[in-house]
Amino acid sequence: MTQLEEVEELRWLREDLAYHQARVLLLTAAVAAAPGHQRKLDGLTKLAKLDFLVRYPALAPVILDALPWDDERLHLTDRERIDPTDVEAPMVRYKYGPWDDRYHPVIGALVSRGLLRYLAGRKGSVALAPTKLGRSLAAELLSSEEWHDVALRCQAIAEASPNKSGAELKDLIYERLSDLMQTPQRRVIR
Repeated sequence: MTQLEEVEELRWLREDLAYHQARVLLLTAAVAAAPGHQRKLDGLTKLAKLDFLVRYPALAPVILDALPWDDERLHLTDRERIDPTDVEAPMVRYKYGPWDDRYHPVIGALVSRGLLRYLAGRKGSVALAPTKLGRSLAAELLSSEEWHDVALRCQAIAEASPNKSGAELKDLIYERLSDLMQTPQRRVIR
């Protein structure tokens, strides 16, 4: 690999992580602001399952009974309606459902930048909440053309999932998307 190729790969990795950081910040802020979530996103399992619904928005109404198909905040495209797994940022199937290996570095970067903070979660889990700076940046992203649709999608999913634990969301995903969860482990969900 040439030095120029290495520089390009590093640039792509930084941009990719920034994309995931923005989405995770928006999701965490939306969950913390929605009633029924105790002002925090409780646990990494819940983060992964809600993020799955943000990234595969045409599947969200299948899992969340309180989320109607015609909720305009989902911003479903015709392509997503026809093929709900043909998405921009697919996830990988692991033993306990959809997961993304980037969560730990993404969360670490958001915490180190003072945008999220760790809190005690249920049953010893780690919870996340946006800081004042994180809420301010999430509000800026919501008002930006580039992130507006994703921010609204996060709000719709957060409002439709109060009092749901990560385990409950995982169980619903396995029950209602059983064919999709037959994807071999460590394979992209498509």
